[in-house]
Amino acid sequence: MMLSLSNVVVHYGGIEALKKVTIEAEKGSITTLIGSNGAGKSTCLRAVSGLVPLTYGEIRFEGNRIDGMPPERIVKLGIAHVPEGKRLFPTMSVLDNLLTGAYQRKDKAKIKQDLDKAIEYFPILGEKLKKPANTLSGGQQQMVAFGRALLSDPKLFLFDEPSLGMAPIVVKDIGKLIKQLANDGYTIVLVEQNATMALELAHKAYVLETGTVAMAGASVQLQKSDYVKKVYLGI
Repeated sequence: MMLSLSNVVVHYGGIEALKKVTIEAEKGSITTLIGSNGAGKSTCLRAVSGLVPLTYGEIRFEGNRIDGMPPERIVKLGIAHVPEGKRLFPTMSVLDNLLTGAYQRKDKAKIKQDLDKAIEYFPILGEKLKKPANTLSGGQQQMVAFGRALLSDPKLFLFDEPSLGMAPIVVKDIGKLIKQLANDGYTIVLVEQNATMALELAHKAYVLETGTVAMAGASVQLQKSDYVKKVYLGI
C-alpha cells in the first residue's frame, strides 16, 4: 500500500476534526475523498503532509510511519501537496514558481528533466516562463501549481480542490491531467467537491461526513448508491 491512514484523530483546539479515519491509497491509483465543506477532507491531506499533528492514530507511506515528521522531510520522501487556492508567488516568474518545487533538490540534471516534463504536460507554460504568475489565467495558475509539485520529484500527489472556481472546460482539462498522471505511474489522492468528476476519475472513493468515513468502496459502486446520488451527485 502506497499510503495508509489508520484510526487518525486530529483536533483543532477543542474541536475533533477527524474521528478515527482509516483510508488507503494503492500505488498508481486515484483515490478520492468527497464530502461537504468541513467534513475533514482537507484535514486528511494536511495530516499526511505533516501540517497538522495527529492526536491519535498513524500514517504510513510505502510501509513506513511518517506521522510526526516535519513537512520538508515528507516532501523529500516523495509526497507533493497541491493546496486549495494554488498559493503561488504572484510577482515571481512562472519559471521561478516552478523551481520552488525543487528547492530541496541538488540533482540539477534531473531537475532540468522534470522541468521539461512539466512543460510537456503544460505546453502553454513553456511560452510564459518569464511572465509573472499573476498575469496568468486561473487555469494556467493551477497548471503552475501542478508543475511546481512535479518539480519536487513526487511519487504521490495530494490534490486539494483543484477544480474549485474553474470554468467547465478547465475542469475537464484538470480531470484529463489527473488521469494522465495516474497512467504515468503516479499515485493520486484527490479531495474534490465536484463529486461527479471525482467519482468518474477515481478507482476508490471515501465519503467523509463530520470527520468520519461514512462510506467507502470502489467509485463505480458509490456512483450507484442512492444516498450518494441524492446528496452528492444531485440526481
